[in-house]
Amino acid sequence: MVRVNSGTTAHARHKKVRQATKGYRGKNHTTFRLAMQAMMKAGLHAYRGRKQKKRDFRRLWITRISTALRNRGFRYSEVKNGWLHARMEVDRKNLSEIAVQYPSVFDKLVDVAQKAKRK
Repeated sequence: MVRVNSGTTAHARHKKVRQATKGYRGKNHTTFRLAMQAMMKAGLHAYRGRKQKKRDFRRLWITRISTALRNRGFRYSEVKNGWLHARMEVDRKNLSEIAVQYPSVFDKLVDVAQKAKRK
Protein backbone atom coordinates (compact mmCIF):
# COMPACT_ATOMS: atom_id res chain seq x y z
CA MET A 1 0.00 0.00 0.00
CA VAL A 2 1.26 3.46 -0.89
CA ARG A 3 1.97 5.91 1.89
CA VAL A 4 -0.04 9.15 1.61
CA ASN A 5 2.08 12.28 1.55
CA SER A 6 0.58 15.27 3.34
CA GLY A 7 3.13 17.72 1.99
CA THR A 8 0.74 19.56 -0.29
CA THR A 9 -1.88 19.91 2.45
CA ALA A 10 0.65 21.13 5.01
CA HIS A 11 2.14 23.53 2.49
CA ALA A 12 -1.27 24.99 1.73
CA ARG A 13 -2.06 25.35 5.45
CA HIS A 14 1.27 27.04 6.16
CA LYS A 15 0.79 29.34 3.19
CA LYS A 16 -2.67 30.33 4.46
CA VAL A 17 -1.27 31.18 7.91
CA ARG A 18 1.66 33.13 6.45
CA GLN A 19 -0.78 35.07 4.25
CA ALA A 20 -2.90 35.94 7.30
CA THR A 21 0.14 37.13 9.27
CA LYS A 22 1.57 39.26 6.49
CA GLY A 23 2.90 42.50 7.94
CA TYR A 24 3.66 41.12 11.40
CA ARG A 25 7.08 41.99 12.82
CA GLY A 26 10.09 39.70 13.08
CA LYS A 27 9.67 35.97 12.67
CA ASN A 28 5.95 36.23 13.39
CA HIS A 29 5.14 36.33 9.70
CA THR A 30 7.63 33.78 8.36
CA THR A 31 7.99 31.00 10.95
CA PHE A 32 4.87 28.85 10.98
CA ARG A 33 4.79 28.11 14.72
CA LEU A 34 5.28 31.75 15.72
CA ALA A 35 2.92 32.92 12.99
CA MET A 36 0.24 30.55 14.27
CA GLN A 37 0.63 31.86 17.84
CA ALA A 38 0.59 35.48 16.65
CA MET A 39 -2.49 34.86 14.53
CA MET A 40 -4.38 33.30 17.43
CA LYS A 41 -3.40 36.16 19.76
CA ALA A 42 -4.49 38.69 17.15
CA GLY A 43 -7.81 36.88 16.86
CA LEU A 44 -8.32 37.13 20.63
CA HIS A 45 -7.56 40.85 20.56
CA ALA A 46 -9.92 41.36 17.62
CA TYR A 47 -12.74 39.47 19.36
CA ARG A 48 -12.30 41.45 22.57
CA GLY A 49 -11.97 44.68 20.60
CA ARG A 50 -15.31 44.19 18.88
CA LYS A 51 -16.98 44.08 22.29
CA GLN A 52 -14.99 47.04 23.65
CA LYS A 53 -15.82 49.17 20.63
CA LYS A 54 -19.52 49.04 21.49
CA ARG A 55 -18.78 50.13 25.07
CA ASP A 56 -16.45 52.91 23.98
CA PHE A 57 -18.93 54.41 21.53
CA ARG A 58 -21.76 54.26 24.05
CA ARG A 59 -19.53 56.08 26.56
CA LEU A 60 -18.66 58.70 23.92
CA TRP A 61 -22.32 59.31 23.03
CA ILE A 62 -23.34 59.66 26.67
CA THR A 63 -20.46 62.08 27.28
CA ARG A 64 -21.50 64.24 24.32
CA ILE A 65 -25.14 64.33 25.42
CA SER A 66 -24.16 65.01 29.02
CA THR A 67 -21.89 67.90 28.01
CA ALA A 68 -24.60 69.44 25.84
CA LEU A 69 -27.07 69.15 28.73
CA ARG A 70 -24.65 70.60 31.28
CA ASN A 71 -24.21 73.65 29.05
CA ARG A 72 -27.98 74.11 29.31
CA GLY A 73 -28.02 73.58 33.09
CA PHE A 74 -29.44 70.05 33.18
CA ARG A 75 -28.16 66.65 34.28
CA TYR A 76 -28.08 63.66 31.94
CA SER A 77 -29.89 61.29 34.29
CA GLU A 78 -32.81 63.66 34.87
CA VAL A 79 -33.33 64.44 31.18
CA LYS A 80 -32.93 60.78 30.19
CA ASN A 81 -35.63 59.93 32.73
CA GLY A 82 -37.85 62.61 31.17
CA TRP A 83 -37.36 61.10 27.74
CA LEU A 84 -38.36 57.70 29.12
CA HIS A 85 -41.56 59.18 30.60
CA ALA A 86 -42.30 60.91 27.29
CA ARG A 87 -41.81 57.53 25.55
CA MET A 88 -39.35 59.16 23.19
CA GLU A 89 -37.34 56.43 21.54
CA VAL A 90 -34.25 58.09 20.11
CA ASP A 91 -31.04 56.20 20.67
CA ARG A 92 -27.94 57.73 22.22
CA LYS A 93 -26.03 57.77 18.94
CA ASN A 94 -28.60 59.96 17.20
CA LEU A 95 -29.10 62.13 20.29
CA SER A 96 -25.39 62.87 20.41
CA GLU A 97 -25.35 63.77 16.70
CA ILE A 98 -28.34 66.07 17.21
CA ALA A 99 -26.67 67.66 20.25
CA VAL A 100 -23.50 68.40 18.30
CA GLN A 101 -24.88 69.37 14.88
CA TYR A 102 -28.38 70.73 15.59
CA PRO A 103 -28.45 72.54 18.97
CA SER A 104 -31.85 74.16 18.37
CA VAL A 105 -33.48 70.77 17.75
CA PHE A 106 -31.74 69.42 20.84
CA ASP A 107 -33.22 72.29 22.89
CA LYS A 108 -36.70 71.20 21.77
CA LEU A 109 -35.94 67.61 22.78
CA VAL A 110 -34.86 68.82 26.22
CA ASP A 111 -38.15 70.75 26.50
CA VAL A 112 -40.06 67.55 25.72
CA ALA A 113 -38.20 65.80 28.54
CA GLN A 114 -38.92 68.62 30.97
CA LYS A 115 -42.67 68.65 30.15
CA ALA A 116 -42.92 64.87 30.50
CA LYS A 117 -41.14 65.03 33.84
CA ARG A 118 -43.61 67.61 35.25
CA LYS A 119 -46.69 65.46 34.50
